[in-house]
Amino acid sequence: MKQILVTGGCGFIGSNFIRYQLSEYPGQSITNLDKLTYAGNLENLKEFESHSRYHFVKGDIANQDLVESLLKSTSFDAVINFAAESHVDRSILDSSPFIQTNIVGTQVLLDAARKQKINRFLQISTDEVYGSLGAEGLFTEETPLAPNSPYSASKASADLLVRSYVKTFNLPAIITRCSNNYGPFQFPEKLIPLFISNTLEEKPLPIYGEGKNVRDWIHVLDHCRGIDAAMRRGEAGQVYNFGGNAEMQNIEITRLLLKLLGKPETLIQHVKDRPGHDLRYAIDCRKAESELGWKPETEFHAGLKATITWYQENRDWVNRIRSGKYLKYYEQQYGNRLNT
Repeated sequence: MKQILVTGGCGFIGSNFIRYQLSEYPGQSITNLDKLTYAGNLENLKEFESHSRYHFVKGDIANQDLVESLLKSTSFDAVINFAAESHVDRSILDSSPFIQTNIVGTQVLLDAARKQKINRFLQISTDEVYGSLGAEGLFTEETPLAPNSPYSASKASADLLVRSYVKTFNLPAIITRCSNNYGPFQFPEKLIPLFISNTLEEKPLPIYGEGKNVRDWIHVLDHCRGIDAAMRRGEAGQVYNFGGNAEMQNIEITRLLLKLLGKPETLIQHVKDRPGHDLRYAIDCRKAESELGWKPETEFHAGLKATITWYQENRDWVNRIRSGKYLKYYEQQYGNRLNT
């Protein structure tokens, strides 16, 4: 592959994917289309601004004229769609941006990819489309979709659109679904970067309910390797799950973070649970392992320690993000829950 279009490449996973591609494939060029919403940060790829194989375009994937013009201007070998509104809590506050970006934006990309006969389309999805697990079992690629939040419903809708374009138009598309990511450059509203940042400032760690919700954690670079494997070796029309085989309760990971940072558990502050909070996610990724030759390589504790170190060494990056709109959102989301 010589030319790849990445959408949402200034976000957490997208920027790590671009960094991985430029490092691993010296003959490959990347165009990054990003709207630069609150979670899209140009600083995430600052070192590549003048890179000869990297090109940034500011724009919305729901802008049909822009998307069609961009795909006509360059013979892309693949389109990788990371662009999405992705935070459950924000979707509960207002689902409109999730419908517009995650569903309408995906439809615009699919139509443009079909018209330009793109050879590979990857839809980056989430395990949250499967809903919630009980104490036993794992999500497989055959698990029925049962989303429980406006965010996961919008992603499930996009996945179904992608499936329909495979079946109706023979679009060579693949869907990937992953468990919770962690690692460098993650916007500090998600659990791990939020709690690292708060702990470093000795601020309360607002944990929903009793903190017994279970998540499977995958390091972002393992996820990026999986997406790369699906793009290069995956079969069109297939779904591939990626997980880290690292299930932990939210309260367990919170205590571990405090222990690693040498801070007291008195920073933990239980807050009112959010509506529709899924109990447990866990991924069966044997299909990706057998068909793509992929497996997670980052041991969770080692990956978590490296992530903590990154946030400690990049406090300026965190501080620039934790201002303005983010602080306003933080107060709106957690202000009336603290001390409850």
